[in-house]
Amino acid sequence: MTDRTLIIPRKMQPIVDTAGYVPAVRAGSFVFCAGQVGRDEDLNVIKDPEAQFMACWDNLRLVLEEAGCGFGDVVDMTTYHVGLNQHFAVFRAVKDRVFPRSTCAWTVIGVSELARPGLLVEIKCIAFRPQA
Repeated sequence: MTDRTLIIPRKMQPIVDTAGYVPAVRAGSFVFCAGQVGRDEDLNVIKDPEAQFMACWDNLRLVLEEAGCGFGDVVDMTTYHVGLNQHFAVFRAVKDRVFPRSTCAWTVIGVSELARPGLLVEIKCIAFRPQA
């Protein structure tokens, strides 16, 4: 088994307790982030699409920071979208405000639904940061 560290920001402990998975795992120099979504601290889905997308990025940033990384360390990203054509322009606008452009491989996938009703996007990524 590889040497690995579970990454759990304190405010995300309720996810671990209720859903039974961790937000990320560091294995060597790689950080594997579970899909992040746009929920508030009480795990409620945010209804406004733009606010939901911003919360999703904020949650991903929190997980990466807990692992000692940032958006610039992301090497691979997959985004899953409900209503892809309807919401993608807003999603891209939010992404372009917070995430560095053209710095990682990115796959965009349209899906019929996510884990909770009302979720419009889930962002999953892998970051690379050599351990000090």
